[in-house]
Amino acid sequence: MEVNRSGEMEVFVRVVELGGFSAAARALRMTPSAVSKLIGRLEARLGARLVQRSTRKLQLTPEGSGFYERATRLLADLDEAEGLVAAGERPAGRVRISLSSAYGVHVLTPLIPEFLARHPAISLDLMQTDTVIDLMQERTDVGIRAGPLRSSGLMARKLGATRMVIVGAPAYLARAGEPGEPAALEGHERLGFNYARAQEGWPLLRDGQIVTLPVTGRVQANDGDALRQLAVAGAGLARLALFVVAADIAAGRLRPVLEAHNPGDLEEFHAVYLGGGGRLPARVRAVLDFLAERARLPAFAAQGLSPDRPHGPI
Repeated sequence: MEVNRSGEMEVFVRVVELGGFSAAARALRMTPSAVSKLIGRLEARLGARLVQRSTRKLQLTPEGSGFYERATRLLADLDEAEGLVAAGERPAGRVRISLSSAYGVHVLTPLIPEFLARHPAISLDLMQTDTVIDLMQERTDVGIRAGPLRSSGLMARKLGATRMVIVGAPAYLARAGEPGEPAALEGHERLGFNYARAQEGWPLLRDGQIVTLPVTGRVQANDGDALRQLAVAGAGLARLALFVVAADIAAGRLRPVLEAHNPGDLEEFHAVYLGGGGRLPARVRAVLDFLAERARLPAFAAQGLSPDRPHGPI
């Protein structure tokens, strides 16, 4: 028996978006029993339950959430492919992107000329902020976000992960002393962010256990690149993403400290956007494809300090 896989995905997506079999059946001009049977066949073919059925509310299982995310993306790709062929469309228009200054300076900005050469009909509106914004309210097409994703209706593409590292300028370490263990941080200026983060404080290994030390420095900032510049200037120690400080470490402007106590935790980066079951504009799809292809975090960012980069004593 031939299976219409795209048809199954479309029915499943409508069930999720409309909140039930009956509403999806009305929208698709099917009977509720036909929709229920189709979802049942889909679950049987996949070997996993996708939805929890109840009289009150339809709920997705973890497998259902993952399948919904991929199904909406595939259906959007199919819609766009058909639209491009039918209309001879090329990506055009303005794309508004919200991103942190650190990601902009160290990853995306150097790649902008390449993107513009590929897509001469697209213009970009870059908003650099570490604050998490509401994409719909701020009329933003794509947001680059660090840390764990909150549960929401947004779609996401992973752009890699970065290891964190505590760094200080050689002049600062010569003046304040280089800490050899977590307890030694008590006498140091610890530069930090002035807004709520998923990970508050600095996690460090002590006696085989992870302890979290509060950030108590007299200077705080609202973006990572500002903290990097403060650290380079000798204002104190900062705990930052490795991709942000890699060039400074290589040039000797910053030096990693307490690496023996680094827990190795990673901070993930994602490109998030409003997806749903509708067709994604070609201009937004072009940006997302470029980010996934060219603007991923460098591999060393998740692996630690590169052995061929001079970084001084640790």
